[in-house]
Amino acid sequence: MDELTDIQEVARQTGLTTRALRFYEGRGLIRPLRTNNGRRLYARADLERLAAIMALKRAGFSLTRIGELLAGHNANLGRLVEAQLAELELRLAELGDTRSLLLNLQSRISAGEPVDVATLCSLIRKEHEMENQKWSAVVNRYFSAEEQERWKASMADVAPGFDPQAYGASWKDLGDRIASALPLDPASEAAKGFVREWFALLAPFTAVATPEMWDGSVKLYERMPEWQGQADPGFSHEVWSFVKDAAALMRAAGEAVGPLPAHLQSKP
Repeated sequence: MDELTDIQEVARQTGLTTRALRFYEGRGLIRPLRTNNGRRLYARADLERLAAIMALKRAGFSLTRIGELLAGHNANLGRLVEAQLAELELRLAELGDTRSLLLNLQSRISAGEPVDVATLCSLIRKEHEMENQKWSAVVNRYFSAEEQERWKASMADVAPGFDPQAYGASWKDLGDRIASALPLDPASEAAKGFVREWFALLAPFTAVATPEMWDGSVKLYERMPEWQGQADPGFSHEVWSFVKDAAALMRAAGEAVGPLPAHLQSKP
């Protein structure tokens, strides 16, 4: 009989979280056996399928595409592989440019030569460009060109003086502090404090977000396990899920979480 492994052991051996495993199950990518009490058990075939999912994910395929490929709907496999290779070639070229810059910088430091301001600024610019390109790749996967144009038009109304880089640093700081506090009771006062801080930080986006933008953003972060590690929003999917759950508890209890877009203000 095929050996069965429970979800906790699979998580321990693979390094994946149980939340990620359940997420893949929810997307229909894996179907572990369930005992009468709901315990998930994985057979060898499930683990082989999981390995294939992770390999395709590392290659840059979305979970939707992975599901199609594993289901045998591979008529467009050649085109998909070609597109992924083209994207990888572009990223390799960008990495090559950055590597050359770093080698030049290392050579100057080793030789005791002063590093000029232009070189340092070029390095900073390269890092910023690479991060923007990573985000573009993720956004292009989930939003059409028309949707992105509508977002761009709405974001033009953000209050003057808005600094995207400082804003990103603020999300990183908040995300790190929440991650350090976990595990945490989502109904606790500490959790409520994090929720209020989260929604306060969201305020510039909330002020201009259309229902399409807000719902699209929620869906993007709900699918974060598909792209986590490819772009950095400043927080993990675990942090996102925690804040979402804690905020839902607060709103259900009639407590204010902070600024909300107009279309949600009347909803519980």
